[in-house]
Amino acid sequence: MLEIRNLVKSYGNGPRAVDGLSLTVEAGDIYGFIGHNGAGKTTTLKCISGILPFEEGEILIDGIDIKKDPMAAKRIMRYIPDNPDLYTFLTGTGYLNFLCDIYGIDEATRHERIQKYAQLFEIESKLGDLVSSYSHGMCQKLALIGALVQQPKLLMLDEPFVGLDPKAAHTLKGIMHEMVEQGSAIFFSTHVLEVAEKLCNKIAIIKNGKLIKAGLMDEVRGDNSLEELFLELTDE
Repeated sequence: MLEIRNLVKSYGNGPRAVDGLSLTVEAGDIYGFIGHNGAGKTTTLKCISGILPFEEGEILIDGIDIKKDPMAAKRIMRYIPDNPDLYTFLTGTGYLNFLCDIYGIDEATRHERIQKYAQLFEIESKLGDLVSSYSHGMCQKLALIGALVQQPKLLMLDEPFVGLDPKAAHTLKGIMHEMVEQGSAIFFSTHVLEVAEKLCNKIAIIKNGKLIKAGLMDEVRGDNSLEELFLELTDE
C-alpha cells in the first residue's frame, strides 16, 4: 500500500531531515513510526502525502508514484497532521460536506458515514456549530471524521492520540482495527510507546533522519519492551 525507496529530504543547506529512508507498509498493517522530536517523522509523512517535495527517492501509494501522478495518489489516501488546519468559518457539517464534495461522495453515502463516525466520537450534536467554537480535541475528532468518510486505502496520522480523551482514543483504536480488517493500511507517528506496542503489528524507529530498525513488532522488540528497545537504539 505504501512503498518508500531511498527517500532523501533536506531543508536548504542544512543536514538531511530524511536520509535514505526505505520501508514498506502493506494492506492490513497498523504501522507505528517512532523517534525523538526532530528525527524526521513529520517530514516523512508530509513527503508521502505530497505536501513537501523531496530531492531523491520514490514514494508509491498502492503502486502510484506521488510525484508522477499526485492526484491519483491523493484520491486513495488521507493525512491528518498533529494540529489540523480546519476551515473555522464553516460549521462541522459544512466542513465535512465540503470534503465529501471534493472526493465525490454521494449524498446517501456521506450522510450514513458522517452519522456513523459523529456518533462514535460523540460530536453529533456539535456538527451544526461553527468550527471556530470547537476545542482542540473536537477539531481532532472532526479531522478524523473528515478522513474516515472517504474510507482511504492508506490513512496517515501524525501523533493521533495527543489531545484525544481516553474514550475517543479507544474509539479510534477500534476504527483502526476495523479499517485494516477491510484491507486498508495505517501508518502513524507517535510518542506514546505503550500505545504503539499494543496497537501495531509493525514498527519503524527513525533517528536523525535515518531508519535504524523496522519490521514486525515481535521481531523488532525481541525480549525487550518497546520502551527499552527505543531508548537503547536512540541513546547518543
